[in-house]
Amino acid sequence: MNWKVPEHTSQPLYVLTTKTFILCLAFAGVKIYQRKSLEAKQQTLEAEKKKQ
Repeated sequence: MNWKVPEHTSQPLYVLTTKTFILCLAFAGVKIYQRKSLEAKQQTLEAEKKKQ
């Protein structure tokens, strides 16, 4: 594997790739958070239905 790739790529391209990767990780984190909060809401609704 060639470990000198960052030396041969232009700096703006390297920055753009890094920003894109960080944005993808942030988007995935938000989706996971939304899914967990939705599951928690569903569990509370199911618990309320069982009590009734």
